[in-house]
Amino acid sequence: MQNRSFTIGLVAGEASGDILAAGLIRALKAQFPNVSFVGVAGPLMQAEGCEVWYEMEKLSVMGILEVLHHLPRLIHIRRDLTRRFMMLRPDIFIGIDAPDFNIRLEKKLKQKGIRTLHYVSPSVWAWRQNRLFSLAQATDMVLALFPFEKQFYDRFNIPCYFVGHMMADEIPLIPDKSAARMALGIDQNSLCLALLPGSRQAELALLGADFIRTAMLLHQQLPQLKVLVPLSNNQRRKQFERIQAKIAPHFSMHLFNGQARLVLEASNAALLASGTVTLESMLAKCPMVVSYRLKYLTYWIAKLLVKTPYFSLPNLLVGERLVPELLQKNCDPQKLSNELLPLLKGGKNVQMLKERFLVLHQSLRCGANQKAAQAVLALIK
Repeated sequence: MQNRSFTIGLVAGEASGDILAAGLIRALKAQFPNVSFVGVAGPLMQAEGCEVWYEMEKLSVMGILEVLHHLPRLIHIRRDLTRRFMMLRPDIFIGIDAPDFNIRLEKKLKQKGIRTLHYVSPSVWAWRQNRLFSLAQATDMVLALFPFEKQFYDRFNIPCYFVGHMMADEIPLIPDKSAARMALGIDQNSLCLALLPGSRQAELALLGADFIRTAMLLHQQLPQLKVLVPLSNNQRRKQFERIQAKIAPHFSMHLFNGQARLVLEASNAALLASGTVTLESMLAKCPMVVSYRLKYLTYWIAKLLVKTPYFSLPNLLVGERLVPELLQKNCDPQKLSNELLPLLKGGKNVQMLKERFLVLHQSLRCGANQKAAQAVLALIK
């Protein structure tokens, strides 16, 4: 097999999928130099040599109602991808996350005899469990990042392979806070709060102002506090700067282009938008408060559908309220600052929290890229 040429189709829909796909590409290329990749890719996938049919940003839409506005464009892209992949007939097609887009595409390709794999389980254990049956029809295998997902699929006899999470492999079990601060140019004795109000335009628009106001309230009580804000790209940085200019033009914050992981490793606590970054904060052993806000109608629909009491990954992993979650009207600067203050002050409870983060980190450290690559190659064989 090592001398064979392979073609693998990929579709990633957002930044976290771009990270996972890039790691998978590296692991596959290390074993098979003649493998090629093509599809919908982000910058990390492109840097690994993936040929781009569509930029990943074309699929990056959040919210239930918000998707409706972009639906004609998304349908056009999916039809075009279906046609092109059927003509190309790759050895395997891999949909990375983006289940509402990828599962339909996978089903059409599988019906035409193309092997399909879905990397990152959709949240079927939380809402819309009927997607399980669509997945079973659409894919030959689901790759799960978390052990509780594998257990859920086993109940329904759907092929699923637990690979762990590549971030758990990459991030040291004991992060070097001193080195992170040195790399960022932050004084070693500083008290630091990380603000991560989301990587999407809509998230930043809904959360940015209240995150800044929360930091200002905390600064009044802790004048030595430094606020570190990593922004995912230049567009989000400009958007954040516009928000700050309106509500707090004279409030000092340290803005960074990317470097979220270093910022989390360097910080005493973090205020985060819900998402993969909550896992990254846990792995960095950074105590956190998680918050999120949706447009009213989107939230109302989601509330009817969601079956789990938690929405942040640390809490989902343990099945309890390990970290505070504040949603919608509770995403309030005063409430957020009240939850963050004891985390910034430290103490026994914070140390116990970090110890639990360490145990969870170890449970996810499985060599995810290599295990995912093995599953891909097993299907190709």
